[in-house]
Amino acid sequence: MPNERISMSKLKQLIGLQSSNLSVRALSRALGLSVGAVSKYLRALRACRIDASEADKLSEVELERRVFGLAPAKSATRAAPDCAWIHGELKRHRHVTLQLLWEEYSAEHGAAAYQRSAFCQIYRDWEKRLKRSMRQRHFAGEKMFVDYAGRTVPIYGYGGEVAFQAHLFISALGASGCAYAEATRSESLPDWLGSHVRALEFYGAAPTIIVPDNPKVGVTRADRYEPDLQRSYEEMAGHYHCVVIPARPYRPKDKSRVELSVLLTYRWILARLRHQRFLSLDDLNAAIRELLPILNDRPFQRLPGSRRSVFEALDRPAMRPLPPAAYVFAEWKELTVAFDYHVDIDRHYYSVPHALVGHTAWARFSAASVEVFFRGERVATHVRSYQRGVHTTIADHMPKSHRAHAEWSPRRLIQWGESIGPNTGAVVEHLLRSKPHPEQGYRACLGLLSLSREYGEQRLETASALALRLSSPTRKSVKSILESGRDLPRAQSEPLALEMPMHGNVRGPDYYH
Repeated sequence: MPNERISMSKLKQLIGLQSSNLSVRALSRALGLSVGAVSKYLRALRACRIDASEADKLSEVELERRVFGLAPAKSATRAAPDCAWIHGELKRHRHVTLQLLWEEYSAEHGAAAYQRSAFCQIYRDWEKRLKRSMRQRHFAGEKMFVDYAGRTVPIYGYGGEVAFQAHLFISALGASGCAYAEATRSESLPDWLGSHVRALEFYGAAPTIIVPDNPKVGVTRADRYEPDLQRSYEEMAGHYHCVVIPARPYRPKDKSRVELSVLLTYRWILARLRHQRFLSLDDLNAAIRELLPILNDRPFQRLPGSRRSVFEALDRPAMRPLPPAAYVFAEWKELTVAFDYHVDIDRHYYSVPHALVGHTAWARFSAASVEVFFRGERVATHVRSYQRGVHTTIADHMPKSHRAHAEWSPRRLIQWGESIGPNTGAVVEHLLRSKPHPEQGYRACLGLLSLSREYGEQRLETASALALRLSSPTRKSVKSILESGRDLPRAQSEPLALEMPMHGNVRGPDYYH
């Protein structure tokens, strides 16, 4: 049989034209065949001596047999390969090849088995009839594709107006295509990571790889080879022992599985909810959860089973179990430690060891706690506070001088003053009440009590009593009294020298006698 195969329609044309006086080259141009092929077919036609009228009455199979001889009959006992089983085995195991599957198929069916080339060709022809999105080879339990759908769903307020547009998060597993969908208020980081956690809980297991698009909320710098991930996103993936490998920028085929799931979600979920009005996210998500089984249990058109059955057979056994505790959302922020050894988290200030002043640290803060890390080591932990402009300080983070100062309290200062005497205690209490800020009162009291080291406790108590009688119980008044010696008894005080200078205008005591 010639190497260049001719169709039966062209063969009949050649039979009709062979009686004409056209040259071989003219027949070649007319039929679109090479000169050599036309020559070989003409020789075969002359050998079988068949004319145009007889050729028109024959079927294509009979004509082929008359011209080229009887073709070997195909064995009726050949065992057809199970292409769906082959497709499933290639997805189930990473290192399974068509060669290995053919060897197993041949060992099972013996002489009734196709040869390797025919086996592979039958599978490839069958695979070509599948949808394009299923031509990628996805391994069981390996990848979970995630994305936001382009369409949003309006959430109405009680006045009938649209309060906000809900965004639709969708995930799909690579091998089975089992889909999960939910609505979120926004596409912010808390919603993005929260949707991941709920998707994993829906599947009841974790994949090896999470494949997002390149959203700014999760990928800080998109790059084909080494993208930079948001640190909270990395932490969430690490909690479930997954890795995040974003799809290549501008390559939608890298995540065709989730793109198909988005389309199916539009058709099987949003289309059925188009006549409903939702007043809250909870109502919308409850409606989505009711329709998800319809999408996942719907039978495949060309493959046996459904997304749910393939998930239970392929993906679920190959996925990792979830950790005992779910991931708790926390944000990361790079900060510089201020001169007062505190870092700013939402206008609340948390202390770190004072030796880190001026250094760069990372803060991890959740709804309940704040942790500060320096060079990968945790150096501070605080309970989260939402009071703005307030400091949360741990004494061990302070320098020794600041720590000693911070240990003072109003009650302790008053007790110290009363230990010297009731008058000193009264002055201390007045100072604490008179200052607009407690810190100012602490400083004034410490300054007052420090006078006892220079003048003694007895003189400080006497000077305090005199300041109270003068209605001036301040540190400056007490210090002035001590410096002038007015607290000392007259007998103990030095006599004053009142010698008058000699001058002509000074009259003296004799003038008045």
